[in-house]
Amino acid sequence: MYAPLYGIQIAFRNFMPALGISGGKWVGMEHFVQFFNSPYFLRLIKNTLGISVYSIVVGFPIPIILALLINEVRNKYFQKSVQTIVYLPHFISAVVVVSIITSLLSPSNGLINQVIEFFGGDPIFFMAEPKYFKTIYVLSDIWQSAGYGSIVYLAALTSIDPSLYEAARVDGATKWQQLIHITLPSLLPTIMIMLILRMGGIFTVGYEKILLMYNEATYPTADVISTYVYRRAFENGEYSFSAAIGLFN
Repeated sequence: MYAPLYGIQIAFRNFMPALGISGGKWVGMEHFVQFFNSPYFLRLIKNTLGISVYSIVVGFPIPIILALLINEVRNKYFQKSVQTIVYLPHFISAVVVVSIITSLLSPSNGLINQVIEFFGGDPIFFMAEPKYFKTIYVLSDIWQSAGYGSIVYLAALTSIDPSLYEAARVDGATKWQQLIHITLPSLLPTIMIMLILRMGGIFTVGYEKILLMYNEATYPTADVISTYVYRRAFENGEYSFSAAIGLFN
């Protein structure tokens, strides 16, 4: 964990592979100043935070709701079948997920555009429209991760004392009242821990999926810090500048 920190110094040097990590000229904060003065700085911060906050607001409650619904199923065979189905997308690679999204949203033969045309609308090139990118990314991410994310909450639900529900039923509490006064308060510590962990990674957006999804037309809303670092490092060969951005992040 600590040994690779030696390489951070390239963020403060003009790194040249032939000279090694410590062989480049020391330039101090030059790369950081260049990034902060870049016309892309505010856009990258806005997009990174925008996608993260969107994912938290829309996606965070879904695993909780899913766990509550699964927990209410009394037929164990049906319950296990549903759990398996909703877990499976988590194990699909980002490449396959993006391929599915691209096929569904294709302007020529995609299912979504076929439905739009059926109702008299014109086909939309979703993958080339900046305004749709965040929604497509977040919804596909929810589909892929909600089932797996519900495992933690299902485990927390099994630890709730059944006698609390028995006492509530004796007192005439409805299912809704049991949910509000027993289930959710019992889940609250787990929910808060998961929310804190999620907030801790608010600047960490899965760049692999974005790299596969975005294009130059969607850069205004799709380009985040991690994808910008990737382009500057591996396409332009600006290793020191990219290291400075990564260290800032």
